[in-house]
Amino acid sequence: MKGLDKLTITDLCAWVQLAKIQVEHGKVIDRIPQLAKANPDWFAVHICCESGHTISFGDTACVFPLMSVIKTFSLLYLLKNFGAETVFGWVGVEPSDAPFNSLEQLINDRGHPRNPMINSGAITLSDKLPGKDANERTFLFCQWLNQLAGCQLWLDETMLASVRLTRSKANEAIANYLAQADHLKNIETALDTYEQICCISGRVEDLALLGKLLAFDNGCIPSQNRRIVNAVMLTCGLYEASAEFAVRIGLPMKSGIGGGLVAIVPGEGAIACYSPALDNIGNPVGAIALVEVLAQKLQLSIFG
Repeated sequence: MKGLDKLTITDLCAWVQLAKIQVEHGKVIDRIPQLAKANPDWFAVHICCESGHTISFGDTACVFPLMSVIKTFSLLYLLKNFGAETVFGWVGVEPSDAPFNSLEQLINDRGHPRNPMINSGAITLSDKLPGKDANERTFLFCQWLNQLAGCQLWLDETMLASVRLTRSKANEAIANYLAQADHLKNIETALDTYEQICCISGRVEDLALLGKLLAFDNGCIPSQNRRIVNAVMLTCGLYEASAEFAVRIGLPMKSGIGGGLVAIVPGEGAIACYSPALDNIGNPVGAIALVEVLAQKLQLSIFG
């Protein structure tokens, strides 16, 4: 029996309680008013295994925007549509030691986004999504995810309005610099698409179903694309803390400022968590604490 399949609800409940102790070290983001409404004590986990076994616990009815977690799947979508050679002509795969919305990093790299998991890379890829405008791009992308993963994601218009009301000046500056470097066709369409896909929302089960796409062969995703996305998640998915958690946990992961986190256990399954209190880098404190406990107790690290 594989590691995740050994997990019992009793153990999960106990380990969630341990992880929730760490939440007090985090803070719910307040820059986006709609996100600021989240209760820092909310906590949910859903795990899908290759065997068909699922297990969940906590506030699983909570709906949250995927925010930066969606970057993982826009990369997967574009690899499917355009292939790796084209996609990695647009963005690199190098880890960044700067914050996810750093303009300075982009300037140092002469306008070439360092990887798809930071904002400069994700805005660049948003500019390349199939569709005539931001609305169509988001609809087609969300439809593809739902059909492929069997989840029920949707665009949260209330969240989107809140994001638009407080549009990030850092993202505007990044988009302007990308356009100067000829990496964007249309600044406004790229930003609008980026904001919309970040507001694609669902429950923790939906995020786990997305994670399953990357965990094992399902006949839908080419194995090469799965390997590429998992590798980029491992090295870049938790921003400048990625290397630390690759050592401590040893799983491909991606976080979002909405409190979502997905961890991939290749060959076994996916772990999705929701915990809206973030550390100063922008990663959900409780969610990472739980995945770390699971990885240690169940020996999940991809490094053996």
